[in-house]
Amino acid sequence: MSKLDRLSRDVAFIAGLMVQRVPFIVAELGRDADPFMLHLYAALAEKERRLISERTKAALAAKKERGEAPGNRSNIAQAGQAGRRIQMAEADRFAANLLPIVRSIQSAGPIGMVAIAKTLNERGVRTARGGQWHVSSVANLLARANNCVADR
Repeated sequence: MSKLDRLSRDVAFIAGLMVQRVPFIVAELGRDADPFMLHLYAALAEKERRLISERTKAALAAKKERGEAPGNRSNIAQAGQAGRRIQMAEADRFAANLLPIVRSIQSAGPIGMVAIAKTLNERGVRTARGGQWHVSSVANLLARANNCVADR
């Protein structure tokens, strides 16, 4: 891990890992970090956790004193809708960009979704999330592409 506090902000937990001889390297400290150094950094991380908690509690108490409710409940629905619109637009763009590749695969003759998925994987084309193609992902892509074309 890059920093010890990404593993835990609990000295006892870090010490327990060291007692059990669980190997871990903290990039920030390097390979030569000895147990004493790891304990110090774990203690500092634990202290920071307490300080974060205290600051959060103080901020929430101040907000409550001002008569405000914690959080921002006024726009949760709007934020969700905006996020969904953005995701849909990105998915539509991805489908539109990939459709010519799929059409060129299909132009080779009658070909099913299994073969399309296999060909895309063989060509190193990744899904929008960087994964492998499956029949369902090809079907979803084609449905989205057809809907995008029909909407225009």
